Amino acid sequence: MTADPPHPLDPYERPPVEDYRLLVESVVDYAIFMLDPLGRVVSWNPGAERIKGYLAEEIVGRHFSVFYPAESLATRKPWHELEVAGEVGRFEDEGWRLRKDGSRFWANVVITALFDDQGRLRGFAKVTRDLTERRRSEQALREQRRLVGHLVEAQELERRRIAWDVHDDSIQAMVAVGMRLQLLAGRLPAEHAAVVHRLDETVRETIGRLRGLVFRLRPPELERHGLAEALDHYLADATGSWGIDYRLRHSLDHEPPADTAITIFRICQEAVNNVRKHARATTVEISLSSADEGTLVEVSDDGVGVGRLSDPNALEHFGTIEMRERAETAGGWWSLTDRPGGGAVVQFWVPTTVEAER
Repeated sequence: MTADPPHPLDPYERPPVEDYRLLVESVVDYAIFMLDPLGRVVSWNPGAERIKGYLAEEIVGRHFSVFYPAESLATRKPWHELEVAGEVGRFEDEGWRLRKDGSRFWANVVITALFDDQGRLRGFAKVTRDLTERRRSEQALREQRRLVGHLVEAQELERRRIAWDVHDDSIQAMVAVGMRLQLLAGRLPAEHAAVVHRLDETVRETIGRLRGLVFRLRPPELERHGLAEALDHYLADATGSWGIDYRLRHSLDHEPPADTAITIFRICQEAVNNVRKHARATTVEISLSSADEGTLVEVSDDGVGVGRLSDPNALEHFGTIEMRERAETAGGWWSLTDRPGGGAVVQFWVPTTVEAER
């Protein structure tokens, strides 16, 4: 009786230890290695070689403190990490680490303590991710938002200065001219007074336009009566001359802080202006609501929608970019999408917490 020939090992019967070894050795985006209870390296995967630059034969047996810069060694950070991991079972940190060539990289590190069945510490498993590029991108984004924040602040200061100058100088001067024209009209014969009256009407129209300019530069209702009334005044003034109807709905739990209110007002102002320029809409609607410790705003229209804008580059215009940057600089988010049933909707949220005011 002949024995059956041996069959290859069924993959489902492969020892779990072998599966784990194959998994660890196939990972190249993470440094995965083991330490003994004293912190000496006892295993080394290809990911660790790629990230840290050491070959296995160069690093196995050495203490893992070689991965830490001098300032971390001075505070005994590597030994502290092992102490914490041994006490609570796990330690996680982000900070600078060193490669073999001495260059630094920003790492996310997780150390897990390994205990046997009797509860004795047998070593540590350590997983390290190189987050240098992500950190660099985050820093660049923070710097960009800081610069945008300064630009927005400078814009608002300049708007306020111009508004004050127009109100206190130009408008007052035009009002004085109008008063003198009225006095002059009362002293002239009727045939000449009519001409002066027409000049006075022109002056009054100019004063009205200047006051509209002052409102757009720095809406007084925003400080006097709040965000909803300022938007209602703006919509009534702007859409009336454009031939567009508007609706404003709001359910705010409280008035946003002054800086947040001006951010919301400016984004709405730009969104409505974009509707006039690109949407070919007959109605624009703004809704304000309190949500997630912030203010959620929607500006929608019944125009052609995002996909059929007359200008294919409209989404990359400065106004569109500025809306997004204003919202994100304030700590929120911004989006532009097609509205179900036709038209487009700008939606954004900005926080109104104490932290946002700072």
